[in-house]
Amino acid sequence: MEVLYLLCSILSTFLTSLPLSFLLPFRRLLRRRRSDAEVDGAPPVSLYQGTVWHERRRPVHHSFRYSVRYALIDLDRASHVPPDHLSADQCRSAAQTNGPVFLLTIPPSVGYEQNPLSLYYCYEVGGSPENLKKCIAEVTNTPWGERVSFLFNPNTDLIAKPLHVSPFMDMLGNWRIKTKAPKDNLFVSISVHHPKLGDYFTATLKAKRILSLEADHALFFWLMPHKVAVWIYWHALKLWWKGVPFIQHPRYSNLAYRQEALIRDTQLQCCQAFAQDTQIHLPLEGRDSDYVNDENGRNRCFTWRDAKWPWS
Repeated sequence: MEVLYLLCSILSTFLTSLPLSFLLPFRRLLRRRRSDAEVDGAPPVSLYQGTVWHERRRPVHHSFRYSVRYALIDLDRASHVPPDHLSADQCRSAAQTNGPVFLLTIPPSVGYEQNPLSLYYCYEVGGSPENLKKCIAEVTNTPWGERVSFLFNPNTDLIAKPLHVSPFMDMLGNWRIKTKAPKDNLFVSISVHHPKLGDYFTATLKAKRILSLEADHALFFWLMPHKVAVWIYWHALKLWWKGVPFIQHPRYSNLAYRQEALIRDTQLQCCQAFAQDTQIHLPLEGRDSDYVNDENGRNRCFTWRDAKWPWS
């Protein structure tokens, strides 16, 4: 069934992206004029260009890197925000902060969006890098079209794996995630700690901010989501060719896998990111959310939902 969905997604994306790509030059002419908000002061969108690097060390070694382009969007000031993401007020409510919120994501391009990971940076009043308090991660898997959102401590945090993100990884293990307040340089790191394989997988994003006042955003991100999807599928094929066992989505064999992730998360003692919080909840109507408190005060909310077609 996943193969059929994948083929439908590829066909739909091709039929949509091809004509929209031909329209890009005309759209660029229509967007020559910039608003005063984009000219005066800091722009509401900062552009970053860098590299994503993946390394798997067990059961076989496999690594690769590819170039990426990201947008850092001030959710309070930007006139256009990519659809199907949280608002600034939703983030502040979840993170219990009162300052600005910035979304790091790959915007849609010619009708397609592909974001394995988007991050929300939640600041206290003032918005300086020293006032970054919490982050929210949005992880989207491919090709199942699911998304999970959760809070984490940007300095470093350990989260029980809540989502089936790859057919070559089981649901056991934890994600260690950390990031820094985006300035001229951007850094995100995620590693997987598995009870049998140990510290066997690492992914990093390193990028630099570029001057964006003269950049045409539509051209800057042209086919960027498509390239990310190609890299995901191509290296999945390579892992299969190397003999890494294929693992079926747990929803076909274990309907309680989400609740089990919540329970495993409460058992993590080494990094209680929000031990002082009495409640953490992502206020997203119509979405499957849950959180568990343990006796030590650890409190994590995971919010699961379906991503917007075609699996943005």
